[in-house]
Amino acid sequence: MSLDLPTDEQRRIRIFLSYARVDRERVTKIAESLQAAGFEVWWDALIEGGATFAKTIAAALAASDAVLVVWSQASVESDWVLDEAMHGRDRHQLIPVCIDGSQSPLGFRQYHAIDLMHWRGDQRAAEWIGTLRAIAAVCSSSEIVTAPKAHVPNATHFTRRRIFIGSAGIALAGGGYWALHRIRTVTASGNSVAVLPFRNMSNDATKAYFSDGLSEELRIALSRNNQLQVAAETSSSVFRSRQESAQSIAAKLGVAFLLDGSVRLAEDIVRIGVSLIDASTGFNRWSQTFDRHMVDIFAVQSEIADTVATTLAAQIATLRPNLGGTGNVIAFEAYLRGRALYHLDSGEQSDRAALVLFEEALAADPDYASAHAARSRSLVNIAGQYAAATALPGLYDAAEAAARRAVAIAPNLADAHSALAELLFAGRLKVLAAREHYDQSYQLGGGDADLLSGFAFYCAQTGRANDARVAITRALVLDPLNARAYRMAGWVHYAARRFAEAIPPLRKALSLNAKISNAHASIGDALLLLNRVQDARDEYLKEPSDLFRLTGLAIAEYKLGHGPSAAVANHQLITQLGDNALYQQAQVRAQWGEFEASIAHLLHARKVGDEGLLYSHSDPLIDGLRKDPRFQLLQRDLGFG
Repeated sequence: MSLDLPTDEQRRIRIFLSYARVDRERVTKIAESLQAAGFEVWWDALIEGGATFAKTIAAALAASDAVLVVWSQASVESDWVLDEAMHGRDRHQLIPVCIDGSQSPLGFRQYHAIDLMHWRGDQRAAEWIGTLRAIAAVCSSSEIVTAPKAHVPNATHFTRRRIFIGSAGIALAGGGYWALHRIRTVTASGNSVAVLPFRNMSNDATKAYFSDGLSEELRIALSRNNQLQVAAETSSSVFRSRQESAQSIAAKLGVAFLLDGSVRLAEDIVRIGVSLIDASTGFNRWSQTFDRHMVDIFAVQSEIADTVATTLAAQIATLRPNLGGTGNVIAFEAYLRGRALYHLDSGEQSDRAALVLFEEALAADPDYASAHAARSRSLVNIAGQYAAATALPGLYDAAEAAARRAVAIAPNLADAHSALAELLFAGRLKVLAAREHYDQSYQLGGGDADLLSGFAFYCAQTGRANDARVAITRALVLDPLNARAYRMAGWVHYAARRFAEAIPPLRKALSLNAKISNAHASIGDALLLLNRVQDARDEYLKEPSDLFRLTGLAIAEYKLGHGPSAAVANHQLITQLGDNALYQQAQVRAQWGEFEASIAHLLHARKVGDEGLLYSHSDPLIDGLRKDPRFQLLQRDLGFG
């Protein structure tokens, strides 16, 4: 979710928890998990002795931002719970869940209740993630200062794959002038547009995935037209709540127009309201409402995209909004649900649930190229984060088959080529083989910021510094509020040995997301190579990822003459992360001057398929190995030419 944790000066979202007293033991887990997610929870366990019961409940309901009702055999018979549920329903704040399979009472059966019958308190479980998304959907349009962020995995479980593949969607003082200057001085061209996340106006808050997915499908469709400049999803999603004026949002995104919309689902009818807002005036350039049967949803996407492009005086002859798509509504809905879970990025259970949904989409439509590409990315993601070494070959085989199927079905789909390139590069460690498909994705998807970032990383690691620079500059123009894009810009500089210039975009990434992984450590690496070792150590200490913090500290402490501290950090790196840190162990040994040990770690890394080796061609921390024939042979084996 794109919602931020509250600061001390901001109030948290207030959840009123309605339930039957006999269910208190199970409801306690719900209350505790809501609090752990950052919400302020009111339930009757908080009523102080002597308080007037009815008045206290009425005051709490009036102050709440959402009413989470727990349906059960007991609560559907409770007048108190029914009254509280009606209050939430009438204020459009109702979030129903069910803990025992009971049917919702009359008056509430049109509202989908999230099934928590088998949930036992796991905050990574798919059903709990669905509950958090429902809360976010209900609260995103209300006047709330801020909202809490859904649970994300602990930084100690962070993997390298999340760094450079994560930016691909279902895909970094003084220097750094080229990237930051371009963003500060960008002028909104007359054909530039940002697609804001469409509002979910359905009675069912859990349908937010559909409105989010539809707005993203339109964004992708418009970005395929080279005559349009379309702001990327991450930056656009910052303004989900619309708390700023149209002029302010457009100025921050560097666009001339905003495409705003809403979606209301009722049985098999979808109503989509769309407005194109002129940022110079704040007024609508045009607005239109589309009432369609669900089977016509694809025609509606095409119609809206065509109208926007025409209004912006852009030629749209080559635009194909349904490229790689489907005409099957069941497949489309499963794909959107899977995509929502994939982007939630909250742990293994949700990632595997996303894979199941992509497979459901393909069961409904075996020729759905975008679903094949998404399935490939999910398999690569699961292989890199959760799978045992023995399972990797099978997962990568399945991922490659899916990506190649996507390319075969839709050879002009940029996302298909990008998925195959990622599989070959990060999964198979076939650097040269990946080039063709990275280049294809760039040529076909030059208006997609996520694809541009992935292409920039590949180019940076393979010595194509200028191509990397051009791609990441374009990505930052399209996605100026994306912390990952600024981090990637830092890496592009670093790989080109522009260490001083790498630091400003990395600082910018941290200003946008203070918890982003491998930004502090990357700054530390740049400072280390600028011979500012003490400053580098200070940055490493701030790094949330054990993998990169311990690596940096083992090197910096050694260079500062703190041998025992360096040994402790290296020991922790080995014992805590083992073979998941083979490449980093090689970096440490190289910086300690122990070149034989470093080579041994690299050869072991090659044997187990450690994707850290993808950094080896450009990594200055292992420069001491470059004349060794064994290192040169390893580079040729990987495909670095």
